[in-house]
Amino acid sequence: MKLRLALLSLTALGALTFAAQAEDLKIGLASAQTGTLAFGDQPSLAGLQLAVDEINAAGGFGGKYKAVLDVKDTRSDTAATVQAAQELVASGINILITPCDADPSIAAGQISQPAKVVTFTFCGTTPTITSAVGDFMFGTYPADNAQATVLADYAHEKGYKTAYILKSPDSAYTLKLPEYFQQVFTKKGGTIAGEGTYSMGQQDFAAEVTKIKSLSPQPDVVMTSAYEPDFPAFIKQLRAAGVTSPVLGSDGIDTPTVAGLGDVVDGVIHSSAGLPSAGTPLEAFAKKFTEKTGKPFDTVYIANGYEIGLIIDAAVKAAGSLDPQALRDAVANLKDVEGVTGKITYAGTDRMPSRDIALVELKGGSRSLVKTATPNPADVPAP
Repeated sequence: MKLRLALLSLTALGALTFAAQAEDLKIGLASAQTGTLAFGDQPSLAGLQLAVDEINAAGGFGGKYKAVLDVKDTRSDTAATVQAAQELVASGINILITPCDADPSIAAGQISQPAKVVTFTFCGTTPTITSAVGDFMFGTYPADNAQATVLADYAHEKGYKTAYILKSPDSAYTLKLPEYFQQVFTKKGGTIAGEGTYSMGQQDFAAEVTKIKSLSPQPDVVMTSAYEPDFPAFIKQLRAAGVTSPVLGSDGIDTPTVAGLGDVVDGVIHSSAGLPSAGTPLEAFAKKFTEKTGKPFDTVYIANGYEIGLIIDAAVKAAGSLDPQALRDAVANLKDVEGVTGKITYAGTDRMPSRDIALVELKGGSRSLVKTATPNPADVPAP
């Protein structure tokens, strides 16, 4: 997957592993730095690394613990993620970070939970990740049902009456997020004009595109949580067939590859954790990231990785130690942590954070902010 963010080689990843001292905060990453999940994990690591560097230089996490990272590339493979988690937990880490996907994150969590290791998923958004693992597992990114609610609210506000849903049963993200959208959209008076399914990794969407094109009238909007490489293939074939219905997507297409598709994605709106609009803290962070790393800030996943560092710092400060139970309880009770995208809260949640969700429009190879919203809890579908 092509990203302007430089791909970290395994050699470079090895350079991120340092000899830890007894009182260091040891953070292990079973992380997909290559493969299909690299679009989220790779920039997330870049953001986390910046946070670690800054916090270490300022006196350490909680003001006293220097953090060291041990990064293992899982190659976007669940079995490799489990093996990496086993090795990291056995090495005595204090915190584990898992990939941007529910399946490998849950599998890794089955290793870290009985060992009482606080675990974060980089940007896994399935709201059942935490309950599927246990009380030491935490999400960091806006959950699928929350993103879907904001997208459905937007569709309702635009006056869309009919929607076509495209989903894949191959992952919880690609299946459930459109289903959550459907629940909210129909609850608000919308109608599902049709739905299609696809297999992740397929490049021929002719059958699905034909179904959409044959609908009369055409749906007011098409909604999918497909991501690379599926979304680019789908949107190209959809537009080539002459279908002009607006398309709503999710955070998985917040990548430079999708933004770089040109006018074929003009008008596509997707959910995200934020956008560096003029005068915002996220804009200031984006500039700082580029100045310090020499890399472009081309996806909000960078900011999310950075914010994980801030969350860990706040938790260590609140816990006052690296005791596993104290750390877990500290994270679970965090409220209004000041991130670069806004405030992040775990208190009162099922360990999937409460935070703002941005809607972003793609046009001319760039992104613009449509709105930022926090969904009404009463509208958010149950996981």
